[in-house]
Amino acid sequence: MSKPAERPSLAVDLLKRLYSAGPYAGGDLDTIRNEVLAPDVVWTIPGRHPLAGPKHGVDEILAYFLEASKSNIKVDVLFMAGDDTQVVEVHRGWGKTDKASMDQLFVLYGRVKNGRLAEVTAFAADQDQIDDFFCANYSLAPIPDRLARQ
Repeated sequence: MSKPAERPSLAVDLLKRLYSAGPYAGGDLDTIRNEVLAPDVVWTIPGRHPLAGPKHGVDEILAYFLEASKSNIKVDVLFMAGDDTQVVEVHRGWGKTDKASMDQLFVLYGRVKNGRLAEVTAFAADQDQIDDFFCANYSLAPIPDRLARQ
């Protein structure tokens, strides 16, 4: 007797769709905006580098993805599991520019609300390496501009 087919997890499906539609894989940003990310989503990028910090809403997250992709970052998903409310994913992320390179493991934790990804937090195996990589490739805004935005 065969086992009934398992229903795919909503959270895993959403994260897979994000990867397949994201800027690293062709850039179907409409799918991400209208079907994957919640309008009030928060995506937290830890660190002390210029791209770090919480990204609030779809526009900020898409801007982050587009900017980060300029540093030749590649992602290879190694593991993903979840249910209809949360997902955990492990990937190898690497990138190389004429200024710096990085290659390491990352973990993402995501939470689903109302059928879309509502919260994602990234964790790096070596945060200092990520900070050094992005600091080498992206400048901070001048102090008056940086302080004015706070």
